Amino acid sequence: MSGKTFFITGANSGFGYAIARAALKAGHKVIGTVRSDAARASLLERLPDVHPILCDVTDFDRIDAVVSRTEADFGPVDVLVNNAGYGHEGVLEESTLSELQRKLDVNVFGAVAVAKAFLPRFRQRRAGLILNVTSMGGLITMPGIAYYCGSKFALQGISEVMRSEMAPFGVHVTALCPGSFRTDWAGRSMVRSERSISDYDSIFDPIRQARRKKHGAQLGDPDKLAEAVLGLVMSDTPPPQLLLGSDALGLVRNRLQAMLEEIDDWKAVTCSTDG
Repeated sequence: MSGKTFFITGANSGFGYAIARAALKAGHKVIGTVRSDAARASLLERLPDVHPILCDVTDFDRIDAVVSRTEADFGPVDVLVNNAGYGHEGVLEESTLSELQRKLDVNVFGAVAVAKAFLPRFRQRRAGLILNVTSMGGLITMPGIAYYCGSKFALQGISEVMRSEMAPFGVHVTALCPGSFRTDWAGRSMVRSERSISDYDSIFDPIRQARRKKHGAQLGDPDKLAEAVLGLVMSDTPPPQLLLGSDALGLVRNRLQAMLEEIDDWKAVTCSTDG
């Protein structure tokens, strides 16, 4: 495996940390973004060979300068892993618009801003791989995570267009779509809207309780995801999206089958609008 240079956002925890650790172990160079000096010190303590840089993905006006300085200091980046993001749990009616704004700023605008800083560099070099971490929640929905699913659906769609636009230049784009993994997504990284409407108690409270109970016991292993990502990096034909986890496989398959049935059920109405 020839050494590559990775740029990983949100490298201090979760998938970002797992991928950074696996890439370093495999002999790659890793630049990992963190948002504070404390996070940088923590990351260096655990991964002494990583190159941590301060970068908040929502500081849009600074991102291009950060990427320029990174490539000046460490050489051309081969692999961008757009991992920075967080979870949000809340009944839609109870969740504030400001929570949605923040969610989109991080999960969508931040990821797109970082990608856009690399696109001209990858295009000019006629090489590069962009891995946008979406979710099975970018392909299916569940009650109580509307804002999260909305952000991941958006990044999923943008990733697919980005892939088609960059393909003529030898640049690959893949959306990573994990299911439930043992990360901080449902714990420290989860923002939870306050409950306020009793009508939703019987619907939503069991979902919130089950998610909290399951935290730390999810089926998915982040280290195995990282190994899968390293294999993907070395592929000449990475897929448009890669489901990760048997739960993601089952739930997405079920949704696609249901969608096909819905399309067939309403086919006559669909075609009736042709002039």
